Amino acid sequence: MLRLDIFSDPICPWCYIGKSLLDRALEGRPNHPFSVEWHPFQLNPEMPATGMDRREYLETKFGGKHQAIEVYARIAEAAQNAGLQINFEAITRTPNTMNAHRLIHWAGLEGHQGAVVSALFRAYFRDGRDIGDAATLAEIAGAAGMDAAATARLLTTDADHDDLFARDIDARKKGLSGVPAFLIAQQYMLNGAQPVATWQQIIDELTETLANTAGDGANIP
Repeated sequence: MLRLDIFSDPICPWCYIGKSLLDRALEGRPNHPFSVEWHPFQLNPEMPATGMDRREYLETKFGGKHQAIEVYARIAEAAQNAGLQINFEAITRTPNTMNAHRLIHWAGLEGHQGAVVSALFRAYFRDGRDIGDAATLAEIAGAAGMDAAATARLLTTDADHDDLFARDIDARKKGLSGVPAFLIAQQYMLNGAQPVATWQQIIDELTETLANTAGDGANIP
């Protein structure tokens, strides 16, 4: 198997779109060589712990209501083309995502990472839920097969906070400035949401290379 390390934030719409496109590609190539792992990257590392009003956030980030509407119209079109429903009107708060990243990390330890990442995206972009809220995160954990009560208890502590913050900082120091970003086999980086056809071409090429090198014990360069 080859590692596919994905840097993402669960409030990033392009990450949601990128995951959907990748999932479709993987479904079309069930024998793909990837072992997927998700990594933290906060779009807003300075966000207050309680988050902030969504309208205020967008107008501040994009320089006004009109600019925000233009940006999100393009995102909505891309989401629709990817077969996703994004209900921007349902989103009333922009959360601090550190606790969501902690949940993603814990889910990875228990083999539920993909399910939790998908659930976080749906909760935020489809249902307009506050994924900075501990009760919401515990519920998502339980629905994905984790222990909801244990997750709720962990969220009252600082468990893994410093480690995840350090991983985020390390990614930035290594040049990562936006997400989604996909690191293939710890060597090749793809930035941005990639079309299904691009992923399938990559998978086909990697599968062929692995098959050709299997006999002589060589590794992918």
